Amino acid sequence: MKVNIKDIESVKEILKMYKILGVRNLILEPTFLNKYNISNEIKEQIQSLTKINIFYRYNLKIDNLTKFKQIIRKFNDSPLIISVESQNKDVQINAARDSRVDILSFSEPNILKTLTPGVISLIKQNQSFIEYSLAPILSNKNKSLLSKNFRMLYRYMRLGIKAHVNYIISGNFINLWDYRHPRALISICNSLLGLSLTEAKKGFIENPKKLIERVKNRIDKNYFESGVRIIEIDP
Repeated sequence: MKVNIKDIESVKEILKMYKILGVRNLILEPTFLNKYNISNEIKEQIQSLTKINIFYRYNLKIDNLTKFKQIIRKFNDSPLIISVESQNKDVQINAARDSRVDILSFSEPNILKTLTPGVISLIKQNQSFIEYSLAPILSNKNKSLLSKNFRMLYRYMRLGIKAHVNYIISGNFINLWDYRHPRALISICNSLLGLSLTEAKKGFIENPKKLIERVKNRIDKNYFESGVRIIEIDP
């Protein structure tokens, strides 16, 4: 969920809406960040506004490989969920191989059409996540584009699911009144995109939990690799 964290009143409205929807966990993507992190003061201020568990995401929209390599160094052991959005195949490949990158986002149709089985395979090897978005088929009023976006989303979503890669499905809605509870979005995926309820729940509930756990493990100094944690024993 994109949000201007400097505008506390708009943040309050968003949190109020999600409270009405019954959402318990929410990932915020702050806009207009001058640095590559969010101060604890701002986090505490936002968390004090709600009982919803708040997590934070930083999205890198970048098509230059050299610039990507420079910027990603700033996110060593980052407490943020790091996502990369790029049309550049080389950036996609490097991001898919980089353990600091949690999500490769293919939310926009012009980026979704660049997704390849090779990139999906690398994401799977790194146990990171692909992001798909329902916004192109729920927010677009152009019937011709809507049909095109629907076919594209169906094709590439099935490609990822068939490969057994971790995936998350987001709404990415701009209008506050377009927000929906995950249960409603699960129903949409089931009825319109032909996902089974199990597949849809993975995208909206199970895999987002795995994503958050991945970030927690990254900043846990006693975490070594998947399923392995270092235990200190006093002599």
